Amino acid sequence: MDGWIWTVILSILPISELRGAIVYAMFKAGINPLTAFLIAVFFNILIIFPIFFFLDYINGFLMKIKVYNKLFNFYINKKVEKVKQKYEKLELTILFLFVAIPSPGTGAYTGCLLSWFFKLDRKKSFIAISIGVVVAGILTTILAIMGKSLFELF
Repeated sequence: MDGWIWTVILSILPISELRGAIVYAMFKAGINPLTAFLIAVFFNILIIFPIFFFLDYINGFLMKIKVYNKLFNFYINKKVEKVKQKYEKLELTILFLFVAIPSPGTGAYTGCLLSWFFKLDRKKSFIAISIGVVVAGILTTILAIMGKSLFELF
C-alpha cells in the first residue's frame, strides 16, 4: 500500500509529477505499468483544479500591492499580448504539445501556469492539459518499459 500512496504523492508534486510517479511505481514499488499509468495520470489531472485556484487566489492577493500591480500590468500584460497575438490560433495545440513532452518542467503545473498567464479559456486549457498529461503518461510508461527491458538485457 505504501507504493500506491507514494505514487499518488509523486504524481501531484510539481517536481516529479507523473513522470517520476510512473517510474517510481514501476521500479521501486513493483506496481504493474498499466496501474502505475492510471494512478499517476488520474492524480496529475486532478491537481489541475487546485493549481488554477491557487494561481487565481495568489495573483488576486498580490494585485492589491501597488508595486506588483504596476509591474504586472505594465510589463507582463504587455509581453503577454505580443506573444498571444502571434500564436493565438495555435495556443491550445502548443499548450497540449508542451505538456505532452515527457520532460521535467513540462507537466500540468507549468501548463496551468502558462494557461493562466496567457489568459486562455479554462475549459479548453483543462482539456488540452489533460490530454497532454495522458500522452506524457503513455510516453513515460513506454520509455520506462523499454528502459527496464534494456536494463534486463545487460
